[in-house]
Amino acid sequence: MSGRKVTTSRIGRFGVLSKLAGGIATGVMTEASKQWVSGNRPALKDLVLTPRNLERMGKTLSELRGAAMKLGQLLSMDSGNVLPPELSELLSSLRSDATHLPLGETAKVLKANWGDNWDQQFQRFNFTPVAAASIGQVHYAELKDGRRVAVKLQYPGIRKSIDSDIDNVAMVLRWSGLLPEGLDLTPLLEEAKQQLHTEADYLLEAQHLRDYAERTKAIDYLEVPAVLDELTTEHVLVMDWLDGKPIDELVNEPADLRNEMGNRLLSLAVTEVFEWGTAQTDPNFANYLYDADRRVLQLLDFGATRVIPDALQQALKQLLTACLDNNQQAIQHSACLVGYLDSTDPEPYAYAISQMIELATSPLRMAEIVNFRQLQIADELQELVVDLRLKQKFYRLPPTDVLFLHRKLGGLYLTLQKINADLPVRPIVSPFANAA
Repeated sequence: MSGRKVTTSRIGRFGVLSKLAGGIATGVMTEASKQWVSGNRPALKDLVLTPRNLERMGKTLSELRGAAMKLGQLLSMDSGNVLPPELSELLSSLRSDATHLPLGETAKVLKANWGDNWDQQFQRFNFTPVAAASIGQVHYAELKDGRRVAVKLQYPGIRKSIDSDIDNVAMVLRWSGLLPEGLDLTPLLEEAKQQLHTEADYLLEAQHLRDYAERTKAIDYLEVPAVLDELTTEHVLVMDWLDGKPIDELVNEPADLRNEMGNRLLSLAVTEVFEWGTAQTDPNFANYLYDADRRVLQLLDFGATRVIPDALQQALKQLLTACLDNNQQAIQHSACLVGYLDSTDPEPYAYAISQMIELATSPLRMAEIVNFRQLQIADELQELVVDLRLKQKFYRLPPTDVLFLHRKLGGLYLTLQKINADLPVRPIVSPFANAA
């Protein structure tokens, strides 16, 4: 990873995005000229989605970080072909691709939060971050007493740029013609602003960490890092360092460990949604570690924690029950309660949504052990969504709370596929359904 200073002023960040828009426009004109000379009349979307323009967009969003990069991640959460596949692939790559701060800028952030003599608290501080993302980066450090800690520091000026960044990136996407006609992003854009302000509040994330530690203290196979309150500020979060391996490396472990950890991942997810009413919605592989020797699942990064409203939680439980029973009428009724459907939707659309829900929840109705690597649900769902959104021209997104749960559960599905888990899904999930 290479270091690069963050552009912090609103004018400066708008200038960077304006430069991106100008570069795309130039690329479109150049490509159009080539195509027209050859006798072709390409669509605007095809002129925009050239490798050079995608490279421009990816580089700019990665360097800006903050809301500009995060909006790309949020748009890529809905994997249903709302966006052109080339753009979806680019935005998905932004989940773990950020440019970190130069050493001097990192030191400035730490000095601003801890004072001139901040370094005297440590016997070791690694300035090269172990991870860099949209809002901040994480460093390994050791305190004077030898305690090993993870120091998560926020990029300077990121919080102040959230609203303007999201508006400006949305403007670039709309101008470029990359968004489907008729797709109303307004609710998602407003929610993205709120979510980013929440994720940028490290004191709130520290509280989520403490809450999860309290919920899981009686569960011996789950571990949450302890917060160091004396060093944590609004822009720097310090917690214990956990030594586990990234969850995707489970694929190289024996089957019994893969399945045990897969079982715990699935059990944790349904417990969050249906029992706690609070879910960590960022499914990044790096947010889950495992300790093979102690058979422990370690949980990291609670910035994307969302509280699930009681009404939605109960509606989801009704939908779960209907799916377990394979009751099509109850599925459609529960889908209305969740927000997938409403009374004005045409019957073909309601039927298509019910089909998608039945397909997505099909592992719940399998009596046998489910091998996630062999499942083809994602590909089949994609075909249904293509038919729904491209042929029927229906682009409405589900409610934002539900979209974030899609993000979590979709990430869980991909993780279980990645680690090649074989799980008894129905016995794990059915206890959370409504009693008959």
